[in-house]
Amino acid sequence: MSSTIEELTIAYTDDDELEITKELAKEVLTKGAWTTIMYKYQDLNRTSGEFGPVKVSVRRYQKQNGEYKSRSKFNISSEKQARQMISILTGWFPKDD
Repeated sequence: MSSTIEELTIAYTDDDELEITKELAKEVLTKGAWTTIMYKYQDLNRTSGEFGPVKVSVRRYQKQNGEYKSRSKFNISSEKQARQMISILTGWFPKDD
C-alpha cells in the first residue's frame, strides 16, 4: 500500500528482482479521497526478454485510513485503441474557437 500519490506506481518487479512492468510516465488526473492516475507503461515479454508495445492504464484509488487502495482500472492495450479513443473524445468535446 502507498500513503502518498507520489508512491503510487504501475511498475512491477517479480520475486527474482526482474522488472516485469516498466512505468514510462505518470499523470495525476484527479486528487482527493478518490484519485485517478493515468500511466504509460510496457510489459516484459519473458520469451524474448524485450519490453513490448507501449500501453496506457487509467487507475482509480481510494484513500482509506491514510493508505491508497486500488479500486478499478482500465487498460488501453494498443496504439490503435488509444487513437480511436482520442478521436471519439475530440468529437465529443470539440475546442471552442
